[in-house]
Amino acid sequence: MRVHHLLIPLLAMAGRVAAEGPSAERMKADVAYLAGDRLEGRGPGTRGEELTTEYLVKEFTKAGLKPAGEKGTFFQAVPLLKITTDPSATLTATAGDRTLNFRIEEEFAGITHTQREAAAVDAEAVFLGHGITAPEFDWNDYKDIDVKGKVVVLFTNEPPSDDPKFFGGKALTYYGRWTYKFEEAARRGAKACFIIHTPETAGYPYSVVKRLEGEQLKHDPGSPQLTFAGWLSRSAGEKLFALSGRTVDSALKEADTRGFKAVPLGVKVKGEFPTKVEKLVSNNVIGSAEGSDPALKSEAVVFTAHWDHLGVGRAVIGDSIYNGAADNATGCAILMELAREWSKLSPKPKRSALFLAVTAEEKGLLGSKFYADHPTVSLGKTAINLNFDMVLPLGVPESVVVTGAERTTAFPIVQEMASKNHLAIEPDQRAHLGIFYRSDHFSMARAGVPAFSVGAGGKVQGKPADFAKKAHQEFTDKAYHTPQDELKTDWDFSGFPTLVSFARDVAVAAANADTLPTWVAGDEFKPARDKSMK
Repeated sequence: MRVHHLLIPLLAMAGRVAAEGPSAERMKADVAYLAGDRLEGRGPGTRGEELTTEYLVKEFTKAGLKPAGEKGTFFQAVPLLKITTDPSATLTATAGDRTLNFRIEEEFAGITHTQREAAAVDAEAVFLGHGITAPEFDWNDYKDIDVKGKVVVLFTNEPPSDDPKFFGGKALTYYGRWTYKFEEAARRGAKACFIIHTPETAGYPYSVVKRLEGEQLKHDPGSPQLTFAGWLSRSAGEKLFALSGRTVDSALKEADTRGFKAVPLGVKVKGEFPTKVEKLVSNNVIGSAEGSDPALKSEAVVFTAHWDHLGVGRAVIGDSIYNGAADNATGCAILMELAREWSKLSPKPKRSALFLAVTAEEKGLLGSKFYADHPTVSLGKTAINLNFDMVLPLGVPESVVVTGAERTTAFPIVQEMASKNHLAIEPDQRAHLGIFYRSDHFSMARAGVPAFSVGAGGKVQGKPADFAKKAHQEFTDKAYHTPQDELKTDWDFSGFPTLVSFARDVAVAAANADTLPTWVAGDEFKPARDKSMK
């Protein structure tokens, strides 16, 4: 077993590249193509996927990468099930002689996790606060209550805290993510789970979650699954809570209070959710650049970005193509430029490099989850994963966000290369939204690989201090997960080369280091890393 500490590399280990460096114009052209209407929003299993993955393969090949998928190709097939809730689905709540009817999409949305066409619930509702079981924080919303066969109602996010030792302080932990809420409810035997949406607790508008379809990986038939995993709009939440004398605000205050105890609402929830289940096969795209060291080339650094977006859907302001320019044509453009830069390196790094464009991130990180379960390079031999997701082109950054890097033994490399590229390392201003747990690096981290996303910070050359913050908020409010996420004429790609250079330098140093990085002692992902390296 290799020693798990990491020596701080010399700056010289970053290698040398051709003088011209990364190209902002080339990355802008990549975004323009990937976000074009012709690709129809890059939905998995569609003609848009074919055009997207063909383009990625073409650019990987031009960059000199070798196929690292299945059967000598660049493709790794990812079998998916597309689950669609029929718009005729119904949901009611009854207390005594009062019955409320909720309107599909406008007031409730979601899909079954059973992967069957018939889905129905008729059960008592229980308010579960935040739906968290966290013994290390002495917090258990499920204490003294059996929710087996019941409908649980809860909030996303987690108890507010300024103490880093209590739910990470202001930063959201995985306990706050909606995916955890559904997973824990299923583990507890609940029949269904409804999350009350508020923009403050979710971090995005209800329009983002009111979908009636989504892809899933096939699950173990014996594992517990929710008959319905859904969301209620705030207005629907107000109506439901009113049946038990509560409001959304008062219920959230209860949920935030230490000592919260789950409360039967005295409400019976009944729902019929006719469902369509379709099989489809999507693809991760994987290219490799072989390392120069005979002993170390079996190990690799991995770059990731998701190529998928939401395809064609409900029209908004007369447009039904969800182009996904920022989310995530930008990350793919950076991924391709990194492949081009890697081919120029001299001397060649000792370890190999994988360039992995994954599918179905928008459906729950499914492509990266599948890769983590079926890696091209074993996870114990994967040095580091650098991920790129939704990088708004706002100009030249003077700071970089690498949330999670400080939890790895690769952090000295990250600090060194940030300094080399004249970048300050900035705390994630959106940590309270759980950004670390919302992109594909999380799949790799969960499997043990030191992994984090690379993004531009809030300091932008020549711009006011609040410029980036305002731009991100405007994007979230007006374009995120809507057809309005299109290539904008005022986007400034001049800072993308800085991010590419920084990420390249970090990866080269990790590829040349004497030992593989790991997570620091006590980190939640350290046990998985130790297991993978045995």
